[in-house]
Amino acid sequence: MGENLSKTVAQGRAFMNIIGGEQVEAKSGARMDVVAPSDGLAFGSIPASNEADVDAAVRSARHAYEQGEWGKMAAVDRGRILLRLSMLITENADELAALESRDTGKPIKQGIADIVGCARYFEFYGGAADKIHGDTIPIAGDFLALTLREPHGVVAGIIPWNYPAQILGRVAGAGLAMGNSLVLKPAEDACLSVIRIAELALDAGLPAGAFNVVCGTGKDAGAALSAHPDVDFVTFTGSPLTGTAIQQAAAINNRGVTMELGGKSPQIIFADADLDAALPLVVNAIIQNGGQTCSAGSRVLIEASIYDEFTKRLAEKFSKLVAGPHDADLDLGPLISKKQHALVQGFIDEATQSGTELLAQGTIAGNAPEGGYYCAPVLFGNVEANSSIAQKEVFGPVLAAFSFKDEDEAVMLANNTDFGLVAAIWTRDGARQMRMAKRVRAGQVFVNTYGAGGGIELPFGGFKKSGHGREKGFDGLFHMSATKTVVFKHN
Repeated sequence: MGENLSKTVAQGRAFMNIIGGEQVEAKSGARMDVVAPSDGLAFGSIPASNEADVDAAVRSARHAYEQGEWGKMAAVDRGRILLRLSMLITENADELAALESRDTGKPIKQGIADIVGCARYFEFYGGAADKIHGDTIPIAGDFLALTLREPHGVVAGIIPWNYPAQILGRVAGAGLAMGNSLVLKPAEDACLSVIRIAELALDAGLPAGAFNVVCGTGKDAGAALSAHPDVDFVTFTGSPLTGTAIQQAAAINNRGVTMELGGKSPQIIFADADLDAALPLVVNAIIQNGGQTCSAGSRVLIEASIYDEFTKRLAEKFSKLVAGPHDADLDLGPLISKKQHALVQGFIDEATQSGTELLAQGTIAGNAPEGGYYCAPVLFGNVEANSSIAQKEVFGPVLAAFSFKDEDEAVMLANNTDFGLVAAIWTRDGARQMRMAKRVRAGQVFVNTYGAGGGIELPFGGFKKSGHGREKGFDGLFHMSATKTVVFKHN
């Protein structure tokens, strides 16, 4: 991707909501600046939507589902549209990646990877659209029972700023494949790729109203969407605090929800592990997207006999890491906003002031603009199990290291948070791999790896405060549908 494209993409563009197949302003005419995290400067604008805009989008989605072409379309035809959308995303990957990178601050190479992942979601779900079958159930007497999987109807998707394109893919891909119509509210901090992909969806043949995008703040647009009485199902990715508010709003209408609410994911390193294989994945799992990842490996638990050796090697890696502008394509970019930067720096300051051992810290590139929200990666050692950086989701490039003496202590430390999203186990011992995988409380457990390249086919979700419900894979389709039971008496 050319450097000039990344710098100039969308410069000064006024992006619009997508409602009923049209690009529209907020009814109030109000707009919000789009700010680049790399320099803190505005380079575009989006509508500042409110309840009236949300209502228009929901009514459009309802019409598409109940009276429009979308609700009558055969599953195979829905799938073909999603496959065309996947191809259009691939054909426009440079533009989309440049948008994603500048809007979120992530390095260009990661922006490209995210767009590739988004296209893959639509490819996967496009191919799966006509392959969702019900069951027949044998029951006594002159009866035949069967189940059907039917769409919820109108699905509201509230998606975060850290991976807008990818999370759009997993929400819209599954939701549309099942035949739902959608209203998406992207985060106001990063939503440009979402708007552009919604435009491409129309080019792919998606009927008007099947896929609507409403921009705005969580307070004005998100709250109205989650509480709207004509929304049938809500899916949300974000913080536990906001997730609680969305669930309470949806509960007023007795609507179902899928919640993915973050994590404090451990990587457990045993003495017999392949340390050469583990080292780069442990580092990447905390610096990817500047640590602003729900599944970030933010804790590393190391068997005591190799603690000094492995933390020394980690420290060497961390000291060489460099944060810089998105278009410099370094190890990591800036954090998303001034507010997020202050939150992460607060965790670092608290740990430092409390005497937590600072093992290593990366640097910020000399050419990084002064207005950018940069945070050098930090490695802390011998962290107290109940400290803030051990318990809370920092959502920044901060890695906390702990030592353990045996499996029991490793499990205790791994499960000693309110979260349970992802975990990794590094050992060559096959029996230990299975024991630990069963004992660690996490929705995904990786053995001698981490992340599996995005894992589009793999069910994803958490335990405890990491949320409930599952996305990705066929489980994502099932959660975008409801089971209907039909019973025939045939004597």
